[in-house]
Amino acid sequence: MVVLDAMEKSAGVRILETELNDSPGVCLKLCGPLADIQAAARAAEETAHAMQTRIIAHVIAGPSELAPPAYRGRPDFSPLIEQPTVQLPENVMNEQSSFAVGLIETQGFTAVFEAIDTALKTAAVEVLAREKLGGGYITVLIKGDVAAVRAAVDAGRAKVEGLGRLIAAHVIPSPSQGVLSLLPK
Repeated sequence: MVVLDAMEKSAGVRILETELNDSPGVCLKLCGPLADIQAAARAAEETAHAMQTRIIAHVIAGPSELAPPAYRGRPDFSPLIEQPTVQLPENVMNEQSSFAVGLIETQGFTAVFEAIDTALKTAAVEVLAREKLGGGYITVLIKGDVAAVRAAVDAGRAKVEGLGRLIAAHVIPSPSQGVLSLLPK
């Protein structure tokens, strides 16, 4: 979500869908003018580098009109991670969001549960979702005003040590339309 937010805020791109893979990871499929897609790919690489994670950003210039059956995922449900592996954007708001989204991702359930409990006790935030990614990776998303989400994520991050491994803790102020479209209803 952090990379998607950076991509959408840097260029005129639109998300087609996301597809989870077994890494754990996710494939973001976007469309737009070639120059915007290239700018979004650069933004993705810069954001991932700043977060000290590796990504592959690849641009297909002028894809064949016959290609969509190969790159569009079919809706399915993974019982292992208890969620669909393909997500289509929905619930897009037309106005700029006035809230922030926070993410705390760990490897280890105990760690994320302790982190989110601490986050909720620290500031006025609400839990949006819990996403299992496989391999013990789990992400909890929270929502609130920017200051509250920052305080909650910082407090939650501090609780992870010794209980599991912190993968990421991040705040997205005023999330992009694509991020909003992927949030649970």
